[in-house]
Amino acid sequence: MNAVKKSLISLHLTVILLGGTALFSRLVPLSAIDITLIRSVFACVALFAFLFLAKDKVKLHCRRDYAIAVGLGILMALHWVTYFAAMQYAGVSVGMIALFTFPVITVLIEPLFEKTGLVWQDIVSALAVVAGVYLIVPESTLENEITLGVLIGIASAVLYAFRNIIHRKHFKQYSGAKAMAWQTLVISIVMLPTIGNSIAQASTHDWLMLLLLGTVFTALPHALIAASLRHLRAKTFSLIACMQPLYGVALAIIVLDESPTLSTLIGGILITSASVYETLNAHKLHQADDTDK
Repeated sequence: MNAVKKSLISLHLTVILLGGTALFSRLVPLSAIDITLIRSVFACVALFAFLFLAKDKVKLHCRRDYAIAVGLGILMALHWVTYFAAMQYAGVSVGMIALFTFPVITVLIEPLFEKTGLVWQDIVSALAVVAGVYLIVPESTLENEITLGVLIGIASAVLYAFRNIIHRKHFKQYSGAKAMAWQTLVISIVMLPTIGNSIAQASTHDWLMLLLLGTVFTALPHALIAASLRHLRAKTFSLIACMQPLYGVALAIIVLDESPTLSTLIGGILITSASVYETLNAHKLHQADDTDK
């Protein structure tokens, strides 16, 4: 088996693991804040250990990069908290679909950071996402937990979009493992004051689940991403990453016995299709920019 095939298998495994993180919102009986804190601590230790074993330098290049790492870590902390909260309110299937509005949201907010404009295809994608969200929302009232979960999931998508744009502009010189190591360190420090009695009272089973989440489902995927990108184009990674909601919904059906409605599945197809389109379009634009340079 050649390196490219191995990388593709590794990348699919990575996306499955990232999709599986949502399951822990239901498997661990703790708040989204508690899950995020402990996930970050375990992931931080595992990622810095990986960097040490890989003989990768832990230090960042300059003081400015440390400030950027702090900002990215805070955005990631807010993203993870809202991510788990969305799953707890709406269920994994609906929450995962709501989160994957972020590629289209990215396109809509990117003009704030770069000299780009919207084209009519972006508007069509946005309308497809709106239609998809409409289909997964059961009723237009915040008293409905699924509706509330969808809104929290979209808020999580907005935070993730901002984080990704800033990361791409100011932090892309670092590997995925190194970038996440510093961000999880920031998350751990920032969220440490939120630690409460519920964590201390967690069972051994809960701690083992959190250890699994922080290491196998968080640290390992980001280490695998760094390895995969040595042999695969970023475009390939982005397109396979768009399969995360598919894997997440499948795992929710298998592990949690969730039963998404037909309207939820149709809404998911609309949102995922728009995400795939915008991913393809973004890479075309970046290739064009590189050619101009």
